[in-house]
Amino acid sequence: MDLQVILPNEAPAMDPRFLVRLAARAEELGYHTAWLPDHLLPPGEFGEVFGGVYEPLTTLSYVAARTSAIHLGTSVLVLPLRNPFAVAKQAATLDRLSGERLTLGVGIGWERTEFANVGADFRTRAARTDEAISLLRHLFHGEGGFRGEYYSYETGFFEPKPRRRLPIMVGGNSDAALRRAATLADEWQGVELTPAEFAQKVTRIRELSTRDIRVGTRIAWNGGETEFAQAVDRAHAFAEAGADALAVWFSPDDGFESRMTRFATALR
Repeated sequence: MDLQVILPNEAPAMDPRFLVRLAARAEELGYHTAWLPDHLLPPGEFGEVFGGVYEPLTTLSYVAARTSAIHLGTSVLVLPLRNPFAVAKQAATLDRLSGERLTLGVGIGWERTEFANVGADFRTRAARTDEAISLLRHLFHGEGGFRGEYYSYETGFFEPKPRRRLPIMVGGNSDAALRRAATLADEWQGVELTPAEFAQKVTRIRELSTRDIRVGTRIAWNGGETEFAQAVDRAHAFAEAGADALAVWFSPDDGFESRMTRFATALR
C-alpha cells in the first residue's frame, strides 16, 4: 500500500515555501504522492472546513520544480467550478513539467454558495463533471472536435498532449462518485471511511467495472498518543481491506512535519 500525504493548505498566513519543504521531506521519507486540496471562493474563511488557499495546480508546479520523485495530485479539484479546457491545459502542462508525476483528482463539489459566488450552476455539477472528464480524455488522447451537452468545439489543436494516460482520480463516498470512478476514472479516493466501509465501497466499484481501478482513502491524525496508535492500526486495516493507497492529513501547524515523519517510520 502506498503511503501518501495531504499537504496543509488551509492557512492564508502560511509561507508557501513551507509546502515545498514538506513535499521534499515527504519525498525523502518515501511518501508516494503529495496532494493539495481546492476551493475557489468559499463562503467562509479558509481553515478547518475549507482548504485550498494556494491554487493547487499552480502550487504543484512550484513543488514539482523542487522535487524529483514524489507524485503530485489534487485531492480534489472542484472540476465544475472551472472551465475544463483551461484545466486540461494546466494539467497537461504540469504533467510534462513534473516529469509525468501528476494525478488529476476531481470532484463535483458540495458548497452551493461557492458555486453561486463564481457563477457556476450547482444543479448540473454532476453531469458537467462527467462530461468534463470525457472532454479531458478527448483533449489528452483524441483527435478532431468534441460535441457534448455542456462543452463542444468543432476544430482546435490541443498541446502539450500527455505522453502517457494521465491518471484521473475521482474522490467521494457517494454511490454516484463510485459510478463515476468506475466508468470514467483511473483511481478512486474515499474520505474518512472505516476499513469496513472502505471494503464495501471497493466491492461496489469492482461490481461496476472490469477495469483495474486503483483504490485508496484519506484519514487524518491530529496528534496525541492514543490517536497515533489508532491511526497506525487503521492504516494496517486499510491495507488488509485492499487499499492501494492511504493519504494522511497531519493538521496544519508546526507539528505537521514531525507527525508525518513519525507516521512514515511506524509503517515501514
